[in-house]
Amino acid sequence: MASIRNDSNRCFNLDARKLEGYLLIAASALCYGASAALGKAVFNGARWVRSAGIDPLILSQTRSTFALLVLVPVTLSLRGPQVLKADQRTLLKCVAMGVLGICGANFFYYYAIAKSTVATAITVQYTAPVWVYAYTVAAGKDRASWIRSLAVLLAFLGCGLVALTGPEAQIRVGTIGIVAALGAAFSYSFYNVIGADLLKSASRWLVLFYTLLSASVFWLIVNPPWSVAARHYSGREWLFLFGFAMVSMLLPLVLYLGGLHLLDPTSAIVTSCLEPVFASLLAAMFVSEKLSVWQTVGIALVLSQSVMIQVPFNNNQKNNSTTL
Repeated sequence: MASIRNDSNRCFNLDARKLEGYLLIAASALCYGASAALGKAVFNGARWVRSAGIDPLILSQTRSTFALLVLVPVTLSLRGPQVLKADQRTLLKCVAMGVLGICGANFFYYYAIAKSTVATAITVQYTAPVWVYAYTVAAGKDRASWIRSLAVLLAFLGCGLVALTGPEAQIRVGTIGIVAALGAAFSYSFYNVIGADLLKSASRWLVLFYTLLSASVFWLIVNPPWSVAARHYSGREWLFLFGFAMVSMLLPLVLYLGGLHLLDPTSAIVTSCLEPVFASLLAAMFVSEKLSVWQTVGIALVLSQSVMIQVPFNNNQKNNSTTL
């Protein structure tokens, strides 16, 4: 009897941790969804941005740099300098995650938005769950199951319906935009896989610090400070870039890494497909963009896959309990 009670408590703790992971990923997706419309507004030349606008390079660079500048004093005051101690292998993985993952995903995504449409960029980027799932199965890190495969397909289909079937949707697909969006998808996939591996042995604060540091240093090499200063941005534009970095980079990254620590890469990245759903809902509420019937269907599909993705874990837990 005591053994059964202990098994039940262990399963409950696992379920609670996974639920926390899903909620953290969903909150991160909300932040990313809110920032997508802001990014397009900047590229289109919002009234509080000069006619020259802010290009994807600057937006990507300042996101990482401002996020790092805020993260450093917060981490040191709350966690102390000992939290940043890491071995060489961990540091190299963080550099790879920062440059190939964060920098790649950020730049290619916003470049795709600038060269095509938000619909094109977000739909192609969210083929990432397919690539992560295919990798984890091929590498033997995950087992293929029909329900998980169906969840991934529903996520992909739901994202497409939400992004491409709005009443004012205009599919303006260019080769450059598609290639850039694919680059964002592969970078995002790599970010999830290597991030999950890092979080098995390192704290999310260490991973966050060194990935943002790597990304910031990389952007300083690509686009030195004097090149940024030569653009002569106004105080209002710098204030926007700082706020944008907090909402679209630091906060969602903290939430996402917290969720990724509690989930496997496929569950995390499929749940992150809530981003286009949140983006559409926020646009409907605050920008007076109506949701079409097909977009509503897409939202339902994305929400359903977030529930379905949990089923294999519950089955495994039952099997384990029976064996014990």
